[in-house]
Amino acid sequence: MSLHRSELIPAHRRAVILERIRAQAGASIQELSAATGASGSTIRRDLEHLEREGYLQRSHGGALLQPTMHSRFEPDTSIAAEMSRAEKHAIGVAAAARLSPGQSVIFDSGSTVREAAAAAAERGIPLTAVTNDLGVGQIFASAPQVEVVVLGGSVRHGSLTLFGDPGMHFMKDIQADVAFLGTHAISNGALTDTSIEISTMKRAMIDAARKVFLLADADKFRPAAFFRICDIGAVHEIITDARADPAAVRDLRDAGLTVSVVEVRQPLGATG
Repeated sequence: MSLHRSELIPAHRRAVILERIRAQAGASIQELSAATGASGSTIRRDLEHLEREGYLQRSHGGALLQPTMHSRFEPDTSIAAEMSRAEKHAIGVAAAARLSPGQSVIFDSGSTVREAAAAAAERGIPLTAVTNDLGVGQIFASAPQVEVVVLGGSVRHGSLTLFGDPGMHFMKDIQADVAFLGTHAISNGALTDTSIEISTMKRAMIDAARKVFLLADADKFRPAAFFRICDIGAVHEIITDARADPAAVRDLRDAGLTVSVVEVRQPLGATG
């Protein structure tokens, strides 16, 4: 049973707030209250929290999205997982459809790649999965047709991501058929992340796979983060959603990259 708007968990409510502000380039407290079913005082507290975290700028009676974010900005994991959920699901389903029975697949950490793992498990095809994401491991734990290897290492604070050894050492000894990769940002012909440890792990995944799919919703087309992962040419296909900037998609295609754009069917009665 779905929750009433007023019963949204804080992370979901704040994601709704950010998506409404993004869609309209700003919103009033009254608009956000109507969109979430929360009281004006709750919305004010949410806006104060989101401003402290660097997501937005308060304005008189409402808020505007932060126009630029510093290169070490790290979004809250719980909020990031709730944003663009329909788009991430569609990207994940499209990615899983590219897999063939018997393949070995590296699943990077992140909410979009997690959707691909869920879609792959639902397909019911035999796979060998390697991942540094505890959530992906949990998904495949209930999929008997999937042999799953969860990389060891340290847990990144506030997330489900593992990094460092022994996972890094293990990655050097495998050659997988496919890697599903996530990224913090796509810009200036490169993929970037806020963490050197995560950037290093992603490079190891790229090196360990014969074919690399980048799963990135439209929000990932943004200013570069602090640490470079690789040139965009290191991936074989990018799967994104229809909100992606057409000029950015065209530039990638002109550079010889395969870019697949998935459409998201909104459920009946959705108000956006």
